[in-house]
Amino acid sequence: MPATALAAGMLWFFRDPEREIAQGQVISPADGVVQSIMPWKDGRTRVAIFMSPLNVHVNRAPLAGTVTSVEHIPGGFVPAFNKESENNERVVWHFDTELGDIEMIQIAGAVARRIVPYIPQGTKVEQGDRIGLIRFGSRVDLYLPEGVEVAVEVGQKTVAGVTRIDRD
Repeated sequence: MPATALAAGMLWFFRDPEREIAQGQVISPADGVVQSIMPWKDGRTRVAIFMSPLNVHVNRAPLAGTVTSVEHIPGGFVPAFNKESENNERVVWHFDTELGDIEMIQIAGAVARRIVPYIPQGTKVEQGDRIGLIRFGSRVDLYLPEGVEVAVEVGQKTVAGVTRIDRD
């Protein structure tokens, strides 16, 4: 019986539901809660989405475009909601899109010890395509270009491929 419960738990945890992809320039790459929205000195705005172990952990392309780089950076495993998580293991994505270069970072957490990119550099993606998985809770940071107005708020729940991040 414990093996059955464990198997059922793992199937539920690694679920990957079909989604009706939203309309809009930028959609959420992750299920979770908006942890912070921060302007950067270069004019971009970082939207950080914390993914708990209860969220779906498949991440999606926030815009249509071409993957120009996928870079794995080794690091620690501090809880993803801590400020020190800036030094955690991560995968940095760059997409060439109609808005220009979009950067997205998948950050491993204390339990999430593995980030699995599904696609390589050079791949053309449609908005909402599955691009990778972070196992067991983590964070996804999305950097919006200057001039893109954020439509979400800190504390708001997001659904990958469904929640619109930008505002017209």
